[in-house]
Amino acid sequence: MSLKISRQDFDRFMIPVYNPAKFIPTHAKGSIVWDQDGQDYIDFTGGIAVNVLGHAHPILQQTIQEQTSKLWHIGNSYTNEPILRLAKQLINATFADKVFFCNSGAEANETAMKLARKVALDVFGKDKSNILSFNNAFHGRTFFTMTAGGKSDYSKHFEPLPKEIQHGSFNDMQSAVQLINKNTCAVIVEPVQGEGGVIPAKVAFLKKLRELCDKYDALLIFDEIQSGVGRTGSLYAYMYYGVIPDILTTAKALGGGFPIGAVLTKEKLAIVMTVGTHGSTYGGNPLAGALGSKVLELIKKDKIIEGVAERHVWIVEHLKKINKDFNIFKEIRGLGLLIGAVLNEDFKNQANNINILASEFGVMVLVAGPNVVRFTPALNISKKEIELGMQRFAKACASFIQNR
Repeated sequence: MSLKISRQDFDRFMIPVYNPAKFIPTHAKGSIVWDQDGQDYIDFTGGIAVNVLGHAHPILQQTIQEQTSKLWHIGNSYTNEPILRLAKQLINATFADKVFFCNSGAEANETAMKLARKVALDVFGKDKSNILSFNNAFHGRTFFTMTAGGKSDYSKHFEPLPKEIQHGSFNDMQSAVQLINKNTCAVIVEPVQGEGGVIPAKVAFLKKLRELCDKYDALLIFDEIQSGVGRTGSLYAYMYYGVIPDILTTAKALGGGFPIGAVLTKEKLAIVMTVGTHGSTYGGNPLAGALGSKVLELIKKDKIIEGVAERHVWIVEHLKKINKDFNIFKEIRGLGLLIGAVLNEDFKNQANNINILASEFGVMVLVAGPNVVRFTPALNISKKEIELGMQRFAKACASFIQNR
């Protein structure tokens, strides 16, 4: 007999680094989630940009069942067919020649920066070690990636932090010019800042970073953990911008809900990472490989990316109508299905209150800082699900205004 579980058990048993919603989801299908009481919610979160094909996709279910009947885990003293198949697909679809697999976006970014440091040390010596990131960036929660991130709320509790990491102003070319020099080994940037407020990079800014990295023999790292695997309307956002990085990190949507991360790079850089310089116990396991491979296959076969722009318009039009009724947002921004609704000054620091209210009206949304409501739904979310979810979100906004 199983133990009855309640939301209070989280507060009793879990280390309190999260503050989850009052309800507990129990099952889901497509972009609809049900809780313990049978209440349904339209999911505009996509597991924080993870469930690229929604919940319980039948072909992904079949894939995981088939692979678990064959081989779950084998360790990296051996290789396996599913992960090599996924590596080929990623290489064929991108600029990369080589791939390293891990379990998460943080691990992928950690690996990317270690690779950049190793290249600089081997080729130029120990003085070329500076890494440039940007204010309000988010690159993960490991010590290294947290320091590279530009949000002090995440890092201030763990000082002193690793040295030789600088932060420039995002979308500010002059800031980049002042900070990138001969001692810079890498620049890490999100083409669209996700946690930092859903802020797309300017094309000219990314092109300037590419130019400066080439000038000073620094590596350009694109953190596409949140923007990758079709979310912006291109397989990876670098394709939209027309700026090719030296290293790209990907995770979240790549596994369609199953943990996987990857680092993509060119062969001339990859060769510095020789046997024993890096590794991951679970990274590159056959189960993750099978699911990642199937996700890429389905995105292409079902023309998922081609529908992203249309869904972007549907959601933005609904948000504009809500704004016309309640004058709650000063800006709606983002690319593809990575959308941020920025609150007016009158509602400063109230994004999470709207998030909580939304769940009470049967819709799941996210925040991106205290002033931005974020939407990262499945790329195949239906028009009907969007319309129902936006009706519920409008009611939440009405309640928010009425009860201030």
